[in-house]
Amino acid sequence: MCRMCLVEVEGMRGLQISCATPVVEGMVVTTQSPDVKEAQDGVLEFLLINHPLDCPVCDRGGECPLQDQTLAFGPGESRFVEEKRHFEKPIPISDLVLLDRERCIQCGRCTRFAAEVAGDPLIDFGGRGSSTEVITYPGAPFSSNFSGNVVQICPVGALTARSYRFKARPWDLSAVETSCQSCSVGCRGVLDSASNRLVRFLGVDSEPVNHGWLCDKGRYGYEWVHAKDRLNIPLVARGGGLVPESWPQALELATSVIRDVFDKHGAKAIGVLGGAQGTNEDAYAWARLAKGVIGTDNVDAQLGDGLPAEVVIGMERATIADLDSARAIVLLGPDLKEELPVLYLRVRRAAVDLGVPLVDIGASNTGLTPYAQAVLRHLPGDPEAVTEKLAAALAGQPTRPDELRPLLEAIDKRALIQKEGPVVVVLGRSSVAEAADATVRAAAILAQAGISAKFLSALPTANVHGALDLGLAPGFLPGRVTLAAGRDELAKTWARVPEEQGLGAAEILASAARGEIKLLVLLNCDPIADFPDGQLAKDALKNVEHVISLNSFTNESMRHADVVFPITVWGEQRGSISNIEGRVSRLGRKITPDGSTMEPWRIATELAARLGHEIDLESFTEVQDEIAQVAPAFVGVDSKLISWARDGAVLPVADHAAEITLALSSLDQNKRSAGVSWEPIPTSGEDTPDNGAVPPAVISPPRPAQALYSWAKQAPERTAALADSYSLRLVASRTLYGNDLITTQSPSLARLATVTAQLRVNERERDRLGVADGEVVRVISSRSSIELPLVVDPNVPERVALVATNRDAPGASDLVDSNESVTDLRIETLSRPVIKES
Repeated sequence: MCRMCLVEVEGMRGLQISCATPVVEGMVVTTQSPDVKEAQDGVLEFLLINHPLDCPVCDRGGECPLQDQTLAFGPGESRFVEEKRHFEKPIPISDLVLLDRERCIQCGRCTRFAAEVAGDPLIDFGGRGSSTEVITYPGAPFSSNFSGNVVQICPVGALTARSYRFKARPWDLSAVETSCQSCSVGCRGVLDSASNRLVRFLGVDSEPVNHGWLCDKGRYGYEWVHAKDRLNIPLVARGGGLVPESWPQALELATSVIRDVFDKHGAKAIGVLGGAQGTNEDAYAWARLAKGVIGTDNVDAQLGDGLPAEVVIGMERATIADLDSARAIVLLGPDLKEELPVLYLRVRRAAVDLGVPLVDIGASNTGLTPYAQAVLRHLPGDPEAVTEKLAAALAGQPTRPDELRPLLEAIDKRALIQKEGPVVVVLGRSSVAEAADATVRAAAILAQAGISAKFLSALPTANVHGALDLGLAPGFLPGRVTLAAGRDELAKTWARVPEEQGLGAAEILASAARGEIKLLVLLNCDPIADFPDGQLAKDALKNVEHVISLNSFTNESMRHADVVFPITVWGEQRGSISNIEGRVSRLGRKITPDGSTMEPWRIATELAARLGHEIDLESFTEVQDEIAQVAPAFVGVDSKLISWARDGAVLPVADHAAEITLALSSLDQNKRSAGVSWEPIPTSGEDTPDNGAVPPAVISPPRPAQALYSWAKQAPERTAALADSYSLRLVASRTLYGNDLITTQSPSLARLATVTAQLRVNERERDRLGVADGEVVRVISSRSSIELPLVVDPNVPERVALVATNRDAPGASDLVDSNESVTDLRIETLSRPVIKES
């Protein structure tokens, strides 16, 4: 606790706080003396004056710093005989966090985190003296996307998580280190279980990634694993519905469907969608089955919400740590606070604490807009003009536009302390209601501007980058190589390699809707809910002859399935994932699944064997080792490296294999590598191979391989935007809590979910329409017409309307036509009662 590290330093007056006193040459320090002991006793005595003796019932008991310090340094008895203070306990300060004011020692960790780290100063101290307490603003809860972090950093159990309260004791828990899969940042954390049930997820201080912080969706999203309606047995279509079936029979049926379609129509009649929610091992196995056994390249992990695979795979990629040393940061993508929350914290830290200039390019305001030196707004689908102006200014154009003057002055100031450094562009889709081509053109402008631009992908789906890297994209094979570049090498291992580039997600669905694709394989996805053009997805699933689905819950797309395979999920499966910077990190298994589920990679190998092509992979480590052998970008990233590198490995590692080998071979339990990315994971039984022995060398020498794919920075030809015959242009983006499975199937998060779509517009647009806030209006696009409540949002500019995509129908997916470059809207009023915003 505070001032428990008091020491005497020769030559200095009074006692010094050792944690904040710099070490100097010749310093003489006394850590134990009568004066030090007396001071420690006094500090603890004051802390304990009003602190209740709740240890037997406190969630912090057993891992409480105050408890530990009292036992180590505190007096054996208290001189305080007066009545301790009492408060009502506990009181909720949000839907997730409970406050016990009696236990609070006013250390200020929670209030400082909220204000200084999260940027949400929604809690503070109120009162004076012994009446001081943590409070929220009247009528305003602590509604931060990062509220759970205050529970983890609270030293005394004054703040507790509603989901963990009275659930378990620390000594009853079993833990494994793993990566979060609620988004693609890949935050490191520790997953705790008791009696084969997940009970909490805590952040780990991973310097390259999350600095110990988690968003609330990642922290409390483990609960969905234990949802009562999870699938735990295969289903087959019979008698007009889906009925349970054994694994052998379900696998035989799926095999017969694949073989029948292949024999009658060829490999091109088979399409595979999804795979971005699984592990790297799942992605590789299904890429090998689809491309190396069946022979189809109609494979896409992205469901119309990402960027072209050639851009994501080939762009010059930045790391998250590059944000701290960047010359400037350009936001050209979604609202990070909603879609990639911990990346938002890293960008905010760089801008606010480290002084990195920030540019916000987009059609509407985001959580980072208040911290930007330049805010460049444009109509949805038309970012090129403002991007060209920015690129010219960053490249040193003599004229300085007024709107960019504060930015350029900040860059000049930054140059005094950071002369070198890239311009980091956070690149993604700000709206799925417009074609990705516009974003690619803007990215090409920055890439060709001569400003040393590096790109940090902002695609939000959990393992989309691992899926793309391992071949779940048309035209690519595992390891970031094209079909042409990798065909000869991979043909030595695989039975076949597709001759021609296949179709992307939109083309696969369109082809299925026309009846050309006869079989769709859905890898843990629901196209009707996930694809921006919902009508196209419905038409595809209605007209396709066969569907094979791998999933953990029932969904609307599954109703068309011939076979449904239940799969293991996060927390139940070992493996690895790749995050937004290409960092491969491991996933730990903490519990065994209920029922009869199977890993997606193992399902792929079972189907391949029944199709007559044995894939000799018996464990996840064997899959990792094969990836390291056949995928150029993954050379050296085998099962040993993934197991031992605490913070993972950023691809490709072959160029610095010698350094990595040296770092790992010099490790032992007392001496660790200075490189953060290569610190070993402490041994944890079954999850660390070789019984904790440090591998002497795990990086194979770089073997001859095809050059990795590199984006040529060519922008697609511009498609003329539709005439603005309608009054508003649609922005369709995600929010943190919506109708996704993690939110709706996790009780702690379900109460935060908004599942009803709303039309959000500027106040002037509302007044122009002459409707009240919350009134239902008719929203018309070229695709369809729906009715939504209209809500005023000051973050939405004029001529723009915003509808969240992760909502139940009717919503954005009913308005978007994937054949159009933008989505224009017309609003008509109705005579309907006002619906208040939930």
